[in-house]
Amino acid sequence: MGVLTAIYLWVKALHVISMVAWMAGLFYLPRLYVYHCAVAAGSVESERFKVMERRLLKQITTPAMIATLFFGILLVLTPGVIDWTAGWWHVKLFCLLVMLGFHGNLSRWRKDFLEDRNRRSHRFYRIANEIPTLLMFVIVIMVIVKPF
Repeated sequence: MGVLTAIYLWVKALHVISMVAWMAGLFYLPRLYVYHCAVAAGSVESERFKVMERRLLKQITTPAMIATLFFGILLVLTPGVIDWTAGWWHVKLFCLLVMLGFHGNLSRWRKDFLEDRNRRSHRFYRIANEIPTLLMFVIVIMVIVKPF
């Protein structure tokens, strides 16, 4: 574990970088769904959105999520990084699990669009678009401020 201590700042930087890329995807994909709702199923525009959504999810958002989790696990394994008696990390972990579930829902919703069977409104996706913002807010407060 001495190696993890020696590279701690690099791992932390890579964790933050990958988290920013993951969050960008979680912010943008629901917005694409909002716009996708406005076009006719099977249209040229709909097919373009399908390509954009697939590329964003498969080439950016999911790899960034995996990297975030990988570097986060390395941080957790680094001796002295987490005070296991503090409560903040429980809240962060809970929000992370919710964010992973949200990511899974984004993937499921993409499949609905892919098969031209989306039944949700643009309003639904506009509201869903706020979820990662709220989760990020709580996570950052927990990690930086550590209120409890």
